[in-house]
Amino acid sequence: MKRAAVVVTGTSTGIGASTAVHLVEKGFHVFGSVRRTEDGDRLRKQLGDAFTPLHFDVTDRDAIERAAAEVDTALDGATLAGLVNNAAMATGGPLAHVPLDDFRQLLEVNLIGVIAVTQEFLPLLGCDRARTGRPGRIVNISSVGGKRAMPFMAPYSASKHALEAVSESLRRELLLFGIDVIVVGPGAVATPIWDKAREIDNTAYRETEYAPAVARFVAYVTDTGPKGDPPERIARVIHEALTAPSPKTRYAPVHGKFMNWVLPALLPKRFVDRKIGRALGLLK
Repeated sequence: MKRAAVVVTGTSTGIGASTAVHLVEKGFHVFGSVRRTEDGDRLRKQLGDAFTPLHFDVTDRDAIERAAAEVDTALDGATLAGLVNNAAMATGGPLAHVPLDDFRQLLEVNLIGVIAVTQEFLPLLGCDRARTGRPGRIVNISSVGGKRAMPFMAPYSASKHALEAVSESLRRELLLFGIDVIVVGPGAVATPIWDKAREIDNTAYRETEYAPAVARFVAYVTDTGPKGDPPERIARVIHEALTAPSPKTRYAPVHGKFMNWVLPALLPKRFVDRKIGRALGLLK
């Protein structure tokens, strides 16, 4: 394979699709995971031979193993330059009422799925010392929610907080092999996920005292989310994480960075609690 190769999960839309396009433009061969054949065919048609679809769901260990074997064959003994763990889902609601099965499924995708994919591709990244080339890098896509926690987003934030911890621990463990682990934690990104947010069924919470606050929260995120950063900006940051001579351990490409990232970290948490509580009608 003439091009350095990177595996990107969740390339059907959004950040993953934009990252696949950007990395191909920068000279990489991208192996991109998709769950639907038509998504892989579309990207293959758009990007040509520099894109290879991998058909797997991050919760299907057998399918991940088959994908890793496919990439291994293509690399022919060379090292995989990078793994971008992007695939994720979002669900939310008042924690007192969130179905536990929904919470477990989210953790399976956003946390256990990342670990499963990483374990399968670690030998290709350089844990197999027989491979030729420099060790690769792992880029884990977190979120502002990996450092901050909004009401009604506890499952998602819990998964991203855990991903931050896993990433830090893994980065130190992989010093043994020279494999770096970098976190990219965007704020709101203008992707189709906000269209899905408008379709969220809140009927489970309509008979609870949280109903008015949940309605305000959904209205807020569906209004502000599409105004976030374009996914192409996040793709450029991911490329930097993969290629910079001395990358940061964490990148925070956050739209409106001072108000949405810097200021909340400076203010007392009780003050932020009251501001959010007033905005959503949670204060009694």
